[in-house]
Amino acid sequence: GVLAALTRTPTQAQFDAFVSLAYNIGVPAFEESSALRKFNEGDEVGAQRAITLWNKAGGRVMKGLQRRREAERLVFNGVLAAEAVKLAEAKYP
Repeated sequence: GVLAALTRTPTQAQFDAFVSLAYNIGVPAFEESSALRKFNEGDEVGAQRAITLWNKAGGRVMKGLQRRREAERLVFNGVLAAEAVKLAEAKYP
């Protein structure tokens, strides 16, 4: 589903981050996301910011989702997943 939604070729890291996001929010939501739209428009900085917006459940910001989205944003930038998790946990203890 992620590959079918992309109109630009991602790096492996960008693809990995998008797969993680799509797995968590669902492919239909990913297909409608501003993260995908911005990436497809060539706005990689905007796509990273948009990834971090998926941090709510029931309308409330959840610390665990903040950490997960921050880790995905870091992975998008090429940080290895294990390191991204540590950095995200430090940012959102």
